[in-house]
Amino acid sequence: MKSKIERTAIATMPPYAPYLDEVINHPVVSGIRLNTVMPLKESYEEALKRLNNKIQEQGKDLWIDLKCRQLRVKEFGVPPYTAITLSHNIDVYTPCKAYFSSRNEVATILQVDGNKLIMQEGPRRVLGPGESVTITHPTLKIEGYLTDTDKRYIEAANKVGLNKYMLSFVEQNSDFTELRNYVSNAEIVAKIESPKGLQFVKKEFGKDFSDLKFKNKGIKKDRLMAARGDLYMELHYPHEIVQGLELILNKDEDAIVASRLLESLTSNPEPSCEDIGDVDNLLRMGYKTFMFGDEVCLSRNILVSALNVFSLMARRYEK
Repeated sequence: MKSKIERTAIATMPPYAPYLDEVINHPVVSGIRLNTVMPLKESYEEALKRLNNKIQEQGKDLWIDLKCRQLRVKEFGVPPYTAITLSHNIDVYTPCKAYFSSRNEVATILQVDGNKLIMQEGPRRVLGPGESVTITHPTLKIEGYLTDTDKRYIEAANKVGLNKYMLSFVEQNSDFTELRNYVSNAEIVAKIESPKGLQFVKKEFGKDFSDLKFKNKGIKKDRLMAARGDLYMELHYPHEIVQGLELILNKDEDAIVASRLLESLTSNPEPSCEDIGDVDNLLRMGYKTFMFGDEVCLSRNILVSALNVFSLMARRYEK
């Protein structure tokens, strides 16, 4: 008799959400993701210890999501202005386009000076620290991987005894190695969020990390994540998201699918027909773990509704 295949969810939780206990206790939730761009009123070590104590009591996992290669606004940009400061130094052929607000806003980059974008125009609003910036030009090169904030979280996690990480914009084997230079027994979920990431999955993922190596270190094998929030924006042709999802799952049967899940609940009490079809399609593909993003998880009512809808739909596919 085959064992039952469970479908589970990971929730992205604000560090001080008053509904944290309720979410942790939800039967479909297997873990909590801490988005490290969210501000803290305590030290990193204190925050991780507090959250982990709550989560561990229920036998769930705390995943620390590092920003790594993801481009984000570093300082407030107040219009009118012509420069945007990023989290990394970059190099890219100019002029080219930069996208903001989930690609709903676009502006032209005239020149790059290290981590500063010299803009021709806009976006015509205040940009806040932590906002993501998407540059899809194929000549884009991003300097460095782990950020200073990432390293501070790693240091704090080491003191608390945590080793579960999500790495953003994984594109090469050295991204895994860089984290393991700090955390030798790190359990890693590699977030695939770019065409370069998909090429890495297709050609390289798993070659440098055999099952034997992992068993000898007593840690689980690396997992992949189809991080659809940025991956969809980074693709040149939107329909390629389907092939990307299939590729990731074919390379890792335990891959996680994340973001753009049941987001219609943020503006309506019931999910849209399109959202229901999307979740059903992902379940049919074979995804077993779903991670809900910030948009859904910032409200208790929306998140609980999303978890309940997912739980009901997942039952149909449990064997």
